Amino acid sequence: MNEIVVIGSINADLVFVSKKRPKAGETLIGEEFLTIPGGKGANQAVAAAKLGAKVAMIGCVGNDIYGKKMIENFNINGVDASRIKELSISTGVAGIMVDNEDNSIVVIPGANQRVDCNLIDEHIDTILGSKIVVLQLEIPMETVEYVINICSKHNIQTILNPAPASKLSENIIEKVTYITPNEHEAVEIFGESNIERLLERYPNKLIVTQGEKGVIFNDGYQTRTVPSNKVKVVDTTGAGDTFNGAFAICKIENKSLIEAVKYANKAAAISITKYGAQGGMPSKAEVERWK
Repeated sequence: MNEIVVIGSINADLVFVSKKRPKAGETLIGEEFLTIPGGKGANQAVAAAKLGAKVAMIGCVGNDIYGKKMIENFNINGVDASRIKELSISTGVAGIMVDNEDNSIVVIPGANQRVDCNLIDEHIDTILGSKIVVLQLEIPMETVEYVINICSKHNIQTILNPAPASKLSENIIEKVTYITPNEHEAVEIFGESNIERLLERYPNKLIVTQGEKGVIFNDGYQTRTVPSNKVKVVDTTGAGDTFNGAFAICKIENKSLIEAVKYANKAAAISITKYGAQGGMPSKAEVERWK
């Protein structure tokens, strides 16, 4: 049985490394170009697998060179890829511009748009046999809501990482177990700029990552802040995905919310000390060794 099921996007990340980002109409000579497995769903699946969980990925790729590479990468990283559907369209692609300490991303969804309710029905037994299901918003919203309704009915925990930010229905907000936006996504999704007031509305559900300021949530009594771990930043790509994969593991291990956030925050900090979303994700041993 797979403890964690991730339903979401699978992309090939085309990474452009430069000392600064070009302005409109400007051409720059960059430092490096990399082709790396990515997609928020795939990243979160690999993050959890690297940390020791049994993980199954449900998603779609194209019948092209990128799709084959992505499936091969899942196999290398210990993610069960047997439920990934190959289609006669292009695999999703993300163009990532990395400068000194940050990144900008443009995503072409491709096959990710075909992660629909019919695909979910094909793999319903896998979903119902899991301990937690992890979702993001790089697949159709209809599918996300469909999965959350199923999991809520069968008392299966769910994590929704609402990126890229989009308005969520009250049904999703009510039925999902955890929502994990960054602070900018939280403001856009909920229309509330006061984060602490927003957290009070969704205690023990809404967990907001704030980069170097740490992670913040409300435990039903007070606002709790888990400070960031100070590291030398190399590439922030995939930090949020590492956080979500690590957080999922803690919840299937029945750790408290504060324990889960601390562990996930540590894993995310390690991930930004190396290039690449999945390449920077730590193993369980790395997190345990890290002080």
